[in-house]
Amino acid sequence: MEENKMLEKDFKEVFKDIKNEILNAQYDIYKTANIRTLALYSYLGRVIDENAKYGNSFINNLSIELKVNFPNMKGFSERNLLNMKKYYLECKNNGNLKKLSEKIPWSHNILIFSKIKNEEQREWYIEQSSINGWSYDDLAFQIKSDLYTRQVLGDKPNNFQNTLQAPQSKLAKDMMKDPYILNLSNLKESFIETELEKAMVERIKTVLLELGNGFSFIGNQYKISVDDKDYFIDMLFYHTKLHCYIVVELKNTEYKPEYAGKLNFYLSAVDDLIKTDSDNPTIGIILCREKTKFSVEYSLRDINKPIGVSSYEISKVLPKDVLEVLPTEEDLNLHIDIIEEENE
Repeated sequence: MEENKMLEKDFKEVFKDIKNEILNAQYDIYKTANIRTLALYSYLGRVIDENAKYGNSFINNLSIELKVNFPNMKGFSERNLLNMKKYYLECKNNGNLKKLSEKIPWSHNILIFSKIKNEEQREWYIEQSSINGWSYDDLAFQIKSDLYTRQVLGDKPNNFQNTLQAPQSKLAKDMMKDPYILNLSNLKESFIETELEKAMVERIKTVLLELGNGFSFIGNQYKISVDDKDYFIDMLFYHTKLHCYIVVELKNTEYKPEYAGKLNFYLSAVDDLIKTDSDNPTIGIILCREKTKFSVEYSLRDINKPIGVSSYEISKVLPKDVLEVLPTEEDLNLHIDIIEEENE
């Protein structure tokens, strides 16, 4: 008698549940371990601060004794012990900052505390790092490119408040930046819009990092047909948090009012031809080289589709620009110091 076999689709469903459970367990283990590690480092930081009168000799002796007594543990260099003191002092009077810091790794915390002095901005970068899952180098780039100013304080003209319901309108505004910094080393010095689009597609992972958490790339030159005529959307995305399609139009010029009319047409078409009943209204973003306040404001005032306008800058990882976009030697030392003992 043939042995009963589970259907492949049933096995995949069972395995999917197992995989999710393992991933959740791994996350819980990491989260617990990270909280405990930061608590230990805070304790050591307090002890170092309490013995500050003994100067560097105390830190030097402490580093030696910790390495001798705990040879399998890492992170007890003199510099990292000083980082622990800094962490303790920065968090001791700010319970919220301490709690938030538990969401991200030690190296991320030290980078933020070293580079960002404003407490509100520190908390914002910690939250964003946790939400977006930034690597150390990603975080270093976002700090160097002044993401807080670009995303929180930047000039992001839009009509979301009049065309989207709350909280969708606020979420849509929050996800925009100005300017967007597109790190495209593959782009020619003088480029046209099609070349910009091609470069973005080739570096789509970098573009998605800049666009932010939640963006999923659908395609470029996405074809829609209206009245037996084909039209092509520059770039089409789906946003998993806003639950809507996002149409991005690229312009290698200063903003012109007619751009809004064309994008309004695309949004109507996507809403009718692609969007489902479970999706929220499609949002449009125009990325242009420059923009002026009133030309954008007047052109969006009476449009009933949600549209935002931002400028962009092209950043290339070439010798001339590398210092502008990559971590400095100081940044790298902060990172390397935390893992330096792993190779000892």
